[in-house]
Amino acid sequence: MLASYLIGLREGLEAALVVSVLVAYLVKTGRSALLWKIWVGVGLAVAVSLAFGAVLTFGPRGLTFEAQEAIGGSLSIVAVCFVTWMIFWMAGNARSLAGELRGQIDSAAGGNPLALVVIAVLAVGREGLETALIVWSTTRSVTGTGTVDGLPTWEPLAGVALGLATAVVLGVLIYKGAVTLNLTVFFTWTGAFLVLVAGGVLAYGVHDLQEARFLPGLHSLAWDVTSWYDASSVYAAVLKGVFNFSPQTTWLEATVWVLYVVPVMFLFLRAVRRRPTGAVRPADPTPTKETA
Repeated sequence: MLASYLIGLREGLEAALVVSVLVAYLVKTGRSALLWKIWVGVGLAVAVSLAFGAVLTFGPRGLTFEAQEAIGGSLSIVAVCFVTWMIFWMAGNARSLAGELRGQIDSAAGGNPLALVVIAVLAVGREGLETALIVWSTTRSVTGTGTVDGLPTWEPLAGVALGLATAVVLGVLIYKGAVTLNLTVFFTWTGAFLVLVAGGVLAYGVHDLQEARFLPGLHSLAWDVTSWYDASSVYAAVLKGVFNFSPQTTWLEATVWVLYVVPVMFLFLRAVRRRPTGAVRPADPTPTKETA
């Protein structure tokens, strides 16, 4: 549940900060009458994200086991690629994100009446689709069939829901100036955490493809610790939730985990160290009325 909570918190806070940028800028420039377009766009983005999650969850049902595993494994790898790109994109563009959104609002406010809705849909929907994909992948990996230590489905889903709720509260408090959060530190630590989670999702995706007989080595185990591993223990829940650890891990799963986590973590931390110093301030939390 801890891993799912942190995923929901990070992804939810990214979306909340984007919304706060859009809302704060419209209020600050005296265009509050246009706020409903932002909320319509946010609602559409949430609906699309939920629909995307539903398609991922229920779409493959009715197919053969091998087909389900092949689709699940392929989508898990796509999720890892998407999340990895978003981690590096956020590390490099967080500082300029607010300026870009404000420029888009200025261009859209006096033009097509649907332009602001589209901006909100795209800005929030990007975070929503990323969240749906990584949540679906991690939930599937920690509760998946074919493992000896799967967790109950409600645990990761409850963790994500709590994380998203916390993110909404934090987003509102940040917008109102009630709390100050060092976003640079927050996104650095959660970005490193997501690299570890993505490594586990990638390993599980490979396991799926091995079960689908698309990749070899399903019975070639790097280790088998099921004789002493207690799947109901606290340490097992942490290992499964954060690293997607399996007591029966194939050589191919272990290899792709190392080949992904080590270089990606190195490149991410190097990108963070090379980033200009100073806190990320994606939104002006103190709205003041001005004439446009």
